[in-house]
Amino acid sequence: MKPSLAKGTRDFTAKEIINRRLIINTLQRNFELFGFQPLETPSFENLSTLTGKYGEEGDRLIFKILNSGDYASKTKEEDWQAKNSQKLISQISEKALRYDLTVPFARFVAMNHGHLVFPFKRYQIQPVWRADRPQKGRFREFYQCDADVVGSESLWQEVELVQLYLKSFSELKIPVTIHLNNRKILSGLAEYAGISDQLIDFTVALDKLDKIGKEGVVKELLEKNISQDSIDKLDFLFTENEDALQNVLQLKEKFAGIETGTAGVNELEFVLTKCLDLGISSENLKFDITLARGLDYYTGAIFEVKANGVAMGSIGGGGRYDNLTEVFGVKNIPGIGISFGLDRIYLVMEELGMFIDSAESSVKYLFANYGEKESVAALKIIAQLRGNGTAAELYPEAAKLKKQFTYAEKKGIPNLVFFGDQEIEAGNVTIKNLLTGEQETSSISDFLGVK
Repeated sequence: MKPSLAKGTRDFTAKEIINRRLIINTLQRNFELFGFQPLETPSFENLSTLTGKYGEEGDRLIFKILNSGDYASKTKEEDWQAKNSQKLISQISEKALRYDLTVPFARFVAMNHGHLVFPFKRYQIQPVWRADRPQKGRFREFYQCDADVVGSESLWQEVELVQLYLKSFSELKIPVTIHLNNRKILSGLAEYAGISDQLIDFTVALDKLDKIGKEGVVKELLEKNISQDSIDKLDFLFTENEDALQNVLQLKEKFAGIETGTAGVNELEFVLTKCLDLGISSENLKFDITLARGLDYYTGAIFEVKANGVAMGSIGGGGRYDNLTEVFGVKNIPGIGISFGLDRIYLVMEELGMFIDSAESSVKYLFANYGEKESVAALKIIAQLRGNGTAAELYPEAAKLKKQFTYAEKKGIPNLVFFGDQEIEAGNVTIKNLLTGEQETSSISDFLGVK
């Protein structure tokens, strides 16, 4: 039977790993420059830790893990007969693969808050899993690269995270626009339209605007029993206006007497103004009033990053979540965080032709194999090269030189080293550059850089 990959997963070749590592190293360096410390959490969590944090849609996408042993023996017969999956899940699954890095981080903070120095800044680069429908740029197993700050309500954190985004994408040479909004503004809009009790339904539908368009959003709102009168009051949301200030002023008028909405406008105005004061171009920032981000735990600022000129979804996103640790019994620890979408960033850079066609191998020298005695002598030199930090290897068999040449060329090893009887006796090595065809002989000490 021919093997296959699980849907939504991938193998990575050496070349892909090298290119992904370039992105990861850039992000990691910038995380640490901004004062974030590394953290890792387990690949799976208690199911109860994850459920109820992402909304109804998110909960459905969590990969559940079956209990060990005869998991069916502890279930109720009537639930099997009724095929009641919701009741059965709690009986056959106690663990789940993590859906994101934020909730496990909140769990970590709740468990360790007495030992942390606040504000606590951490970054995390690990895979997550979602039972989503695979498509371009969307996988069931993918990496998230997160940076979060907990223990501070200061809006300067939002400003710094905008700077972190722009510095990182500038170094990756990806032109981006950061879309900003505030959940308090969305709450204000719901109150303005008289649908405060349906805020989640409203924001989840609105978050799909770029995917399903105005008609799709309106249809979904009607299906959620939101009245046509309320939808009509929100019609201005679907009118594009590039003037962010005009949008803010328009909201201030509509939010007269709506405290939450006004607070959101003031917070957003602070962030936008300070970013501009710091020299950030207005072309890099967009007040996107329809931006909702479909996660229930956001309470304030929300971000989404899109690459300019590339037909791709967001390549980064995040927001403020002031109440997340409360579900774990720990109150008054506000937080804010952003995420970089490694896989989508990779696809954007690939589409823009930004990866250098580097060799898949990091090996600089391949030593030709002439036999047992020569191999021992070669491995002594190879050990010294490796000790100096230079990657080298010995061809494993005393095969014909043509075969050894072919191996080096296919692996992208630039230099083939000849160290046979003649070279051993003279204390020399002969190096052939496979890229230029040039060949030179030097003493072993010169080759190793020994003085």
